[in-house]
Amino acid sequence: MKEKNDIYRWGGEMKKVRMGIIGAGLRGGLAHYWHKPGGESEVVAIADISDERIAKFQEKYDTPLFQTNDYKELLKRDDIDAIAVLSPDYLHEEHVIAALEAGKHVYSEKPLAITVEGCDRIIDTWQNSGKHLMVGFNMRYMSMYQTMKELIDSGAIGELKTIWVRHFVGFGGYFYYHDWHGKSENTTSLLLQKGSHDLDVIHWISGKYATKVSAFGSLDYYGGDKPNDLTCPECELKNTCPEYVAHTFTECAFREEIDVEDNNMLIMELEGGIKASYLQCHFTPDYNRNYTFIGTEGRIENDDVNGKVYLKTRKTNTWKEFSDVTYEMKKEEGSHGGADPKITQDFIDLILHDKKPLTTPFAGRMSVAVGCAATESIRAGGKVVRISQVSSIVHS
Repeated sequence: MKEKNDIYRWGGEMKKVRMGIIGAGLRGGLAHYWHKPGGESEVVAIADISDERIAKFQEKYDTPLFQTNDYKELLKRDDIDAIAVLSPDYLHEEHVIAALEAGKHVYSEKPLAITVEGCDRIIDTWQNSGKHLMVGFNMRYMSMYQTMKELIDSGAIGELKTIWVRHFVGFGGYFYYHDWHGKSENTTSLLLQKGSHDLDVIHWISGKYATKVSAFGSLDYYGGDKPNDLTCPECELKNTCPEYVAHTFTECAFREEIDVEDNNMLIMELEGGIKASYLQCHFTPDYNRNYTFIGTEGRIENDDVNGKVYLKTRKTNTWKEFSDVTYEMKKEEGSHGGADPKITQDFIDLILHDKKPLTTPFAGRMSVAVGCAATESIRAGGKVVRISQVSSIVHS
């Protein structure tokens, strides 16, 4: 093994990161950006419980991968330097901790875990591992939200006071109620799975973490009285059901076991007294995220459908009040608006060059903390819940 390993190092320093992937499902497509056999990273192994998914994953690569149904087999291999955890949410804690304990660098899809305690166990393991851990908040890498952050940081709207976020999840049924996402035991709630991105962006752009939250939500459209083993292809109502899907995710969206709210409304107070709201609905006809940031000298709002950011100014007795500005986002290559190629490269740069990425494990923990607190508030009738922070964890 020594001779093989030597080709990946110069003078003891790693020159290529060899990646093992846990999870060959939809998010497994992210691995494509790490596979650069002639560059600084290469995918060399895949683990998934499904042979069919593994086979489809291998078809996309021109080199043979080590394949296994047991992720622990990846962790035993010394020809794997880093692990990408792209498995379902409820497995993140187990997979991330095991990989860190095995001496691997880890990229974890969001959410970091489905409980705050799980996040804290991950972070404790990471801090004692001597390895790198990165969370997959790819919205931080989208040009639209980077533009909004830089404008706010520049003082374009004065002092930030209020944040409004509306998330219209037009494909909510397809992505979240036809499979494991619809059960709270697997997700806690969709405020973690889907909302963790938005809660993180609120924290990141404002530079402040939420301190308390009150929320309301309910399951108003999905779920119902259908058998838990019913699938769309075998349903007698498939020709008239608005939620019928023929492939990929086929569990009935109206089955009895579904217990995750399909619409939520949160109000938050952040550090420094900034107020924020987050609204999420999974049965809207369209799909978009609308962010509005209001400051003492103006506001910024996005239009992610048309790729625009609007800066509106108010009277300040300065030159700023004389004009409004529209920023048009340039088209970028790659999935998620060009964010996925950037975030995957940042993970490699973190390992090889110790370049700090835009995301942090603590940020991953705090988006989960808000999601969990909001879920607790919803299920307790809207009570105010304070967000737990752990002083032993470095806020970086």
